[in-house]
Amino acid sequence: MSVSRGAELKPARTSAPTNTPPSESSLTPNSVDEAQNRFPAILQDIKLILTEVQIADFHHDSLEAAYNLSRIYELLMEADQLGDMSIEDKEEFTRFDKTFTDIISNKLITVTLSDAPFSADRVRSELTSKIDPLEIEMGDSKFIVVDDRDGHIPLVRNKQVDQFINYFTKKGRKQFEIWMERYLQYKDLILPILKAHEIPEEIIVLAMIESGLNPKAYSRANASGMWQFVYATGKSYGLDRNWYIDERRDPVKATHAACNFLLDLNESFDNWYLTLAAYNAGGGRVRRATRIHQTFDFWQLHSLPRETRNYLPYFLAAAIIVASPEEFGFEVPKVKPFRYEEVQLEKSADLAVLAHTAGIKVKTIREYNPELRQSASPADGPYLLKLPYGTKAKFVTNWSDLSDNERFAPQFVSHRVKYGESLWTISRKYNVSVHDIASVNKIKNRHKIRVGSRLKIPAKGGRLYGSSHNGGPPGHYKMVYTVRRGDTLGQIADDHRTQAGKIRRWNNLKYGSYIIHPGQKLTIWVKEG
Repeated sequence: MSVSRGAELKPARTSAPTNTPPSESSLTPNSVDEAQNRFPAILQDIKLILTEVQIADFHHDSLEAAYNLSRIYELLMEADQLGDMSIEDKEEFTRFDKTFTDIISNKLITVTLSDAPFSADRVRSELTSKIDPLEIEMGDSKFIVVDDRDGHIPLVRNKQVDQFINYFTKKGRKQFEIWMERYLQYKDLILPILKAHEIPEEIIVLAMIESGLNPKAYSRANASGMWQFVYATGKSYGLDRNWYIDERRDPVKATHAACNFLLDLNESFDNWYLTLAAYNAGGGRVRRATRIHQTFDFWQLHSLPRETRNYLPYFLAAAIIVASPEEFGFEVPKVKPFRYEEVQLEKSADLAVLAHTAGIKVKTIREYNPELRQSASPADGPYLLKLPYGTKAKFVTNWSDLSDNERFAPQFVSHRVKYGESLWTISRKYNVSVHDIASVNKIKNRHKIRVGSRLKIPAKGGRLYGSSHNGGPPGHYKMVYTVRRGDTLGQIADDHRTQAGKIRRWNNLKYGSYIIHPGQKLTIWVKEG
């Protein structure tokens, strides 16, 4: 899904909370400068984290590299909500994006283009933007009709489609095998939703070519989730993004939103080929092309961008292979379907506690609830938590035995801004990051907060916090983890939202040494928020 779609349906952005300082109480010399927003600070943090990615990759710590990549994506999505960039910010971001793409695509050992969170979008964009579309005249061209049933998207083969089938079966085979696994994992979840909206079942392939059916996929256009919604379009179709969740990454809610968006497009075109083209390029661009060429035949719309003219053949190639994978040399893998049970949480709960109560890992909680952004479930109302099928009974039994204190989750404290304070000084006081405070309070400009205004500060209580006296880092609480059979430092670090290198340092383990054993006690300092 491209940025142009978001721009076309972009709702009016709500302004930040009343945070414009009166002239007599400006907090910093730069606070009245409209141009100074949080984007430069976010980009600087992203660059530092990218360095950590490269260090982890050098030491073959794939989980630590993947975790830090996820931190980069979260910050990029945070930047997307700040509004339009200045010219300088756009130029700086363009330079960074080229460097970032080169590093991720060519320089990393443990993260490959086939399994990275951005892989489907980048592979498709690079492939479809480089290949010259064949100039097809319908009267002279030969089509092989593969499937033309009522209620389905017509599947046809021609030279354009065949060139992508050739790609998927050769150079892109590994990538497509991963897609097939996710297709089998999620099809029993997605196909019933498509059927309920009376949308052709082939549309599931749209999520495949957009994201590789990866709920946490992220694109350079700041689109997220299986269906690659940009923030503005997702918001206009009911997908919320706040401190706790990003519903663009919820496979159920995002699929319903995608269905509604596709139905709106198809109501305009009444043609699924044009609807798919509009999903890529935006409805306005496709409508202009139909007026220029005086036809609704996709294959004749030569004025469309090269990427869009290749988009439908790319889709058709993937759909044809999915319909008959064995015919193209693909083995149908045995995959555990994404089946879940739900429990309603009335209050915010810590993910580590939820996982322990259900007898599963924190990583599994996150896999089944990819919309969660923090280490706790939302605190602003009831939340339906997804659990792997068969674990609900155990969870309910164990949960009922816990006290409220044991369930423990992040909450907020209120801070009244005083004269001379800035977000930075406030963040130091509460040992949380500037970005966390700004995100919770929807502050777009870190230099503009009003004296006397109240800020919500994410905080926890009841834990042993780090300090210079006990050797722990500020803003962290201490826990002792007992190593289980099959654990690795990378997995333990991922479950506790930290880094393997830090765990090694806290426990005097030599760098590069990954030898840990069941029963071993590890001290871990867990960051708040």
